[in-house]
Parts: sequence; structure tokens; C-alpha cells
Amino acid sequence: MTTQIDIKLPGGAYPIIIHPNQFALSSLNSFLQQRKIMVVTNTTVAPLYLAQVQQLFTDNTVYSCVLEDGEQHKTISSWQTIMDALAEHKFNRSDLLVSLGGGVICDMTGFAAASWMRGIDFIQIPTTLLSQIDASVGGKTGINHPAGKNLIGAFHQPLAVVINTGTLSTLPAREYRAGIGEAVKYGGINQAPFFHWLENNVTAIVNKDPAVLMSLVAQCCRFKAQVVEQDEKEQGVRALLNLGHTFGHAIETASDYAYLHGEAVALGMVMAAELSTQLGHCSTDIRKILENLLQAFGLPIMLNSELTAEVLLDLMKSDKKAINNQHRLILMHGLGGAFIADNITDESILAAIKACLPHN
Repeated sequence: MTTQIDIKLPGGAYPIIIHPNQFALSSLNSFLQQRKIMVVTNTTVAPLYLAQVQQLFTDNTVYSCVLEDGEQHKTISSWQTIMDALAEHKFNRSDLLVSLGGGVICDMTGFAAASWMRGIDFIQIPTTLLSQIDASVGGKTGINHPAGKNLIGAFHQPLAVVINTGTLSTLPAREYRAGIGEAVKYGGINQAPFFHWLENNVTAIVNKDPAVLMSLVAQCCRFKAQVVEQDEKEQGVRALLNLGHTFGHAIETASDYAYLHGEAVALGMVMAAELSTQLGHCSTDIRKILENLLQAFGLPIMLNSELTAEVLLDLMKSDKKAINNQHRLILMHGLGGAFIADNITDESILAAIKACLPHN
């Protein structure tokens, strides 16, 4: 029942272990001996899974650090709370951090692990769909700054990723839908057959069919592992994983995170598709194809707030993926045909955003 995917990187390899109803940590016992462990989680996940996970580390001294839930708490202050807990319990380079939660917890715990004593080991135990198929895999860690999302961070690969898809049964419907937005992204980038698989399995995915969920998570993790193996530090092809994200991060920041990450990415993909069409890169109506699937999963395809194109453009200019103050976006030649586009004008971006606003 366990699926294992190994990511092979120059510095070594690590497993992604996927199980339908267990936190399958037993194969990692040899890495856990004589270590103190700090489990970092939040106020939503802790009542559900913290005790269960702590009990898995039977031969270790285990501490916990419980943070407030929500993207608005992905801050220097929360990171400092983790640092303070590590200092209080005298963690050293031989000890271990464990993230238990969604993408925010994965990112912050990873950044804490990268920062403490210039780098200690950590294990990701993601509990949301978005974190299982994206945030926990690949070693991107970070926290937000008022000027933008994930502006502070580091690349720091985990010791392992342990996924129990059974945790999705306790995930609120909106959070679950948001995770599907990241799954659709993989199809838009370079996996057209997977996009069609999603189209053919909408009902089973919405109903959280256990076998389909295992397949969904495994396919996405395998896609991301393949990209990360080619480009660990995002110097080239890994940038394609940012389809929809430059628009999406601006939407999150401008709305003060009223949109969940996967919702903002869904909107960002629609804007990227619109821009691709306006610039003549697409011969098919890629925007409509994307919108149909996103709507089938209950994801937004048009901004429903008073956000303006000018505000979003201004935020996009401070995006960490910009090169020499020039926009760098992921656009599409068609479904599964994503590419890196440089030197896109402000005017083109404004036109694409405005085409996706409700008053257009």
C-alpha cells in the first residue's frame, strides 16, 4: 500500500513515502537514533495529529512548537518562535525538526532548519493536499515579508517527506479545492496527459476516493521530483513550476491573503493563459480549457474583489523571480507547453489582468 518516490540530487537522495492511512516512518528509524525532535505544527493541526505523530518517535525526546494557523502568520515573528524553542531546548546540529501541517508550516519549518546552526535535518509531514503535492517536495523554504510572499528563504532539502493521504479526510473543503489548483498547474506546465486524467476523474477527486487520491498525490510528487532533479536551485527548468505564481503571489499580497494560495494560483494561471493568447503564443483557447477544469473543481477563474490591475502589477515588480527589474513569467504555447518568457511589458501584463477582472 506504500508508494515511495526517491528524489536524487547531487548532495544525496531522499524518499517521498506515501501511504493511504498511516504516517509511515518506520523505514526512517536508522536516521532518528539519539536525536532530540521538535515537531512544528499549528493550532488547527495539533489537536488532530500532534499526539499521534509524537508517539511515532518512541526512542526520542520529543518537543513541540505550536504556531497560529494561516498565511498571515508566515512571518519573521513565527520563525523567531521556532528559533526560541530550539534555543530553549538546546537543539544542536545532530537534532531534527519535523513539520506537521500545510504549506505554511512546511515552508517555515524548513527555513528554521536551514537557519538553525546554519542547517540541521528536518522531515516534512504535510497534511494538506497543496503541501503534499507541492510545498513539502523540493527544498524551497521561506517566510513572507510585508513587501511580498516568500521574499525571505533558502533552499534546504528535507531528510524525507512522509505523506498520509488519510489526513485529507479532515481537510476543509475550501483548503482541499485550493490544493487541486496546484495539481492543475502540473498539467498546464508539461503534463497534458495528466491534465486529461484530471478531467476524467473530477468526481472521484472531489469525493476523495482513496485510490484516486493516492494516484493523484503520487503523480504530482513524481512530476515535481523529476523537475527538481534537473534543476535543484531554480536556475532553469524548475522555474516552470511557477506557472500562475507571479500573478498569484501578487493577488495573495494585495488581498491580504483573503485568497488561499491554490485559489490565487488558479487565477494566476488564467491570467497567464490570457497573456499567452494576447501575445500570440497560443493557437488554441488555452484560457477556456483551463477555466473549464478549474470551475469543475470549484476554483475561482475571475477576481471577485476590488483589486486593481495597477496594484497587482506594482507587486509583481518586486517578485523574486524578476531579472534586472524585468518581468519573468511562465507562459504557455498550449496545454502542457509552458515556457519562460522574459522582458514582458507592463502594458501587456496590465491588459491580461484587466481581461480577468469582473468589471471588464
